[in-house]
Amino acid sequence: MNINLPEGHNPLVDLFFFESFKTYIWVINSLIHLFMHVKIIPSILISMFCTFLTGQESTEIYLFDLQEQDSTISLSNPVNISAREGYDNQPSFTDDSQAILFSSFRNGQSDISKYFINEHYRVWITDTEVNEFSPMPFPGKKKYFTCVRLNGDETQFLYKYAYKKRPPELLIPDLRIGYYLWFDEKILISFVIGDVESLQVSNFKYKIRYPIQKNIGRSIQKIPASAGLGSQLVSFISLDHEAPEIYAIDPMTSDSKYITDPIKGSQDLAWTKNGSILMGHGNKIYSFHPDRDSEWQPVTVESPLPFDGISRLVISPDGTKIAVVVNEAVGK
Repeated sequence: MNINLPEGHNPLVDLFFFESFKTYIWVINSLIHLFMHVKIIPSILISMFCTFLTGQESTEIYLFDLQEQDSTISLSNPVNISAREGYDNQPSFTDDSQAILFSSFRNGQSDISKYFINEHYRVWITDTEVNEFSPMPFPGKKKYFTCVRLNGDETQFLYKYAYKKRPPELLIPDLRIGYYLWFDEKILISFVIGDVESLQVSNFKYKIRYPIQKNIGRSIQKIPASAGLGSQLVSFISLDHEAPEIYAIDPMTSDSKYITDPIKGSQDLAWTKNGSILMGHGNKIYSFHPDRDSEWQPVTVESPLPFDGISRLVISPDGTKIAVVVNEAVGK
């Protein structure tokens, strides 16, 4: 089955919200100097800024039960865990699979929310004057989480936060991180923003940092051994060729191997516990197991909801749940 889907966002153009935000700040600063001379009302600036923030793509996050038996994968029992207008995105499960962290816009900026799965409720866990994105649990320490923080001086770094509202800790002072993956408690793998987006390894134990790949997409995921590719590997989408390709890489040696081509127009993937890759496009989700499949297979979604614009996917550590980001217009 050859899947030929429409083109989606270019991953190099869709370099997260940060790059466009920084450009907008530069424009606003320039306009301030201009408006000071022509005496235009400052409220116009505020209106423009709020229009930009609220103009971000509106998305919702749905939580499904995930069933995987042999080569059959199905999704069922969807629950809208964001259930509000605006940008809700970048979900990440806690290590115990009992809650989900995600970024969410309110009052013109992005804060971090936490949804408790069994209790069916959400809380805000940050309330700051800066924008926070891409939350993840801090490995091995339940009292902490990490997120990318866009500060008022336009710096953009990774911070460690405590749930008890203590001041956040800057983890890597000189690295502009867009996306990241905790490989273990001491090793961080990052999508680093620069002239060319690169994949870098930060080893906190030995206090070393080194690049392992360049020109990559935003999705960085650990590969389960059940995929049949080896152990201690990470997947990424390479943009170094004429068309995107999914690769496995060893972050210790930089050895890489080709897995398959991604769904055309999609840039996000997740690995199931049994070693299948899941990718979404439009209103469909597909699977590919490197050890047995030669092409992408459709996944059964047992839901009457008119899904469209599926982007990010994340699977719980216990393999029983999946969070799916969809366009808000059809995700209600």
